[in-house]
Parts: sequence; structure tokens; C-alpha cells
Amino acid sequence: MLGQKVIEKRISPINGRITVARSLGLGTYIQVEGLTQSGGIVGGIWMKTLKKVKSEKFKIKSCLILGLGGGTAAKIAKSLWPEAEITGVEIDPIMVELGIRYLSLEVSGVKVVIGDALEISEKLKVKSEKFDLILVDMYLGDKFPEKFEDTTFLKLILKLLTSNGLVVFNRLYYGEKRPEAVKFGEKLKKVFPTVEYFYPQANLMFLCSP
Repeated sequence: MLGQKVIEKRISPINGRITVARSLGLGTYIQVEGLTQSGGIVGGIWMKTLKKVKSEKFKIKSCLILGLGGGTAAKIAKSLWPEAEITGVEIDPIMVELGIRYLSLEVSGVKVVIGDALEISEKLKVKSEKFDLILVDMYLGDKFPEKFEDTTFLKLILKLLTSNGLVVFNRLYYGEKRPEAVKFGEKLKKVFPTVEYFYPQANLMFLCSP
């Protein structure tokens, strides 16, 4: 990449090769196995998506992010809904550490929970917690774990939504990822009454509501 400068490299037992880099026009970003996970183009993708959510007048007082990563979506959500309580769940503490160090992830504005998103979601359900906005971005590199495509998990997410809430699922949408995303969309339609497709860059965002 033009003008790319590697700032730090780490090996994670969860994500594998993690690289923090900076380049002209993209700023600082975190890559996992060569794919940008936080910062850089990911910021643009989430900004477009969440601005669309805001334009549709959803009232966001609470937000749950499953797959916090380096905190890009959390920062954008906080800027758009400054009064909202934001909870970010991330399985890899190294990603959170790098987000704080390089991407200005403010843990004071985000409640960070380290753990598996499925287990944490089940605990939230037991506590009867509900959220106005849920962002699901569960990639490990370019892999989307199968358990987060399972209908049981999707129904669990639906139960965590408020009656006027919205959940956004992020899926890669290029090459062989396209049919995978489309298939996932068909599964979502069997769980959520309303499923809208939104295409920011090489991603497909599913905006689902009860």
C-alpha cells in the first residue's frame, strides 16, 4: 500500500498475525492476517452505515457491539449518539489494547467486556438486558465463525433488542464472500421481520428490526 508504515506487529493466539500500520489517506489501522479490522477503510464503512441509521430517526440510548476490535464502530457510535451507553464485547484483549494505544479507543466511554460474544449474549439475556442498537461484526481475519450464523444465535440477538431497536450485521461482500453473505441474508429473513440491505464499499450490511 502506498506510503504504508508498519508501527507494530503482534501474534495473537486468537487472531493470528496482527499488524498496526499507517498510510497516506487512511491514517492508522489494524489488520488481521492482512485484512483491515479497525481504523482505515473500516471507519468509512461504519460511518456510512451508522449515519444511515441516524437518518432513519432511531432513538439510540443503549448500544451493544459484538466484535469490538480496536473500537472503530464504538467511536463512531459515540460521536453520533454521545448520550448512549455503549457496551463492547471482544474476545481478543490484544485488539482492545491496540485500539486504546493507536485508535483512541476511550474505554471511559465504552464498557469493554472481554469474552466470547455468544456466552456474553446469553448472560445478557438472563439479566433481561435490552439494547436499542446492536452491531455484530464477528470476523476473525476474513472468517465469520459458523456459530454466529446459527439460527439459535440470531434468535438470541432478536431477544436482546428493544421493541423499536435495530441490529446491524456486517458481512464481507466480494468474490466468494458474496454468495456467503446472500445466504446469510436469507437466514436473517427467517428470524427478523424486517431486513434491509445496505452496501458500503466491499461490505454488505444487514439492518434488521423486530
